[in-house]
Amino acid sequence: MIAASGSSLSAALALLAGWGIIGLAGLARPRSLRFAGRTLFPLGALIGLALAAVAAVSLASPPERLVLPIGLPDLPLHLRRDALSSVFLLLLGGAATGISVFAAGYFRRGQGTPPGLLCFQYHVFLAAMGCVILADDAYGFMVAWEAMAVSSFFLVTSQHRIPEIRQAGFLYLLIAHVGALAILLAFGVLQGGSWQFTFDAMRAAHLDPHRAAAAFLLALIGFGAKAGLVPLHVWLPEAHPAAPSPVSALMSGIMLKTALYGILRVSFDLLGEPAWWWGLVLLSTGLLSALYGVIFAAAQTDMKRLLAWSSIENVGILFTGLGLAIVFQGVGMGALASLALIAVLYHALNHAFMKSLLFLGTGAVLHATGERNLGRLGGLIHRMPWVAWLTLVGALAVAGLPPLNGFVSEWLLLQAFLFAHEVPKPFVNMLCRSARQSSCLLRPWRPT
Repeated sequence: MIAASGSSLSAALALLAGWGIIGLAGLARPRSLRFAGRTLFPLGALIGLALAAVAAVSLASPPERLVLPIGLPDLPLHLRRDALSSVFLLLLGGAATGISVFAAGYFRRGQGTPPGLLCFQYHVFLAAMGCVILADDAYGFMVAWEAMAVSSFFLVTSQHRIPEIRQAGFLYLLIAHVGALAILLAFGVLQGGSWQFTFDAMRAAHLDPHRAAAAFLLALIGFGAKAGLVPLHVWLPEAHPAAPSPVSALMSGIMLKTALYGILRVSFDLLGEPAWWWGLVLLSTGLLSALYGVIFAAAQTDMKRLLAWSSIENVGILFTGLGLAIVFQGVGMGALASLALIAVLYHALNHAFMKSLLFLGTGAVLHATGERNLGRLGGLIHRMPWVAWLTLVGALAVAGLPPLNGFVSEWLLLQAFLFAHEVPKPFVNMLCRSARQSSCLLRPWRPT
């Protein structure tokens, strides 16, 4: 029995179920490359396109709720779609469309895992990310979060006969479960002693400042581990070179953004009004991650490892902007908080498409040459002109050069930083000034 329903939410849920059905269909013919490559992955791309369309139409719609009679005896599955969910569903559906089209050809080549099983893991991964975004209780969120982690682990280790790939996969799984434990503890604090684990109950808990701070910090550890924030970033440069390129594109372009969604949901929704000093923690962690990522990216010769470090840098930029939004919100500067949040959400959308494009370009080069070392690649523009020009577009966009989309979102974020001197907190002014100066110093040689 469905307690409450909404057309956009029901459509989104049906499309996520469609991904699950496609995955199960792959198990029916697990050894058939033709069936997976020419039928199932293109169908998955069409579902991604439809999900993006549903999310775009519902951006301005009021929140919708759905209660499904599955789950624990006293805790049915609660789902909710609001404007924040729609933004991330748009990101998921749009990026998954292009990646699935590319995967249809890429996975025709053996990956060590039967293609039908790979198709199952791939589409379960997509559906799990969508369920994370729609979940409206801790039970549903954690089940979807774990499904996302386990399915991505099997995708990363698709060539499981190689010891280095198995090692990278186990490191990723370890960090993922450390983060999941922190998120679970955060939900335990958020319920505030009511033992009601719906997000509505958490919104009504009204925690004292110490408990709210504990919940925020636990959430930061949990979601930061999934996002690849320093010092919990160690899995990311190892997992991306190990994973097939479409999987790397999904993980960097989409999965890292589910962590951003989680910290946004906790800090601005479940905890109510954030404390301004929470933003300082995010500012410091994000700035450290951005600097650390760009410095290590500059020293890489492996294409996929370079892009992994670049993702750490961009995650740092996103969390820096989020920290600035929390600072503005905490001191009562709501308009500037909105500007910073717009910049963060727009950069998240941009990064999903920019980094996916770069990983797919890397995958095309790797598929054609079997080589990832930049020092051994040259002159490919003559043999692979489309790959070269599209990769150039992605590189210019992720470098933040005008008139491409990466420039617009980073420029908006810079505009928000320029107003930080109005915050009546001297330490915030100093930190934001350091962030602006570091950005200006790194921009000329930032790797793409």
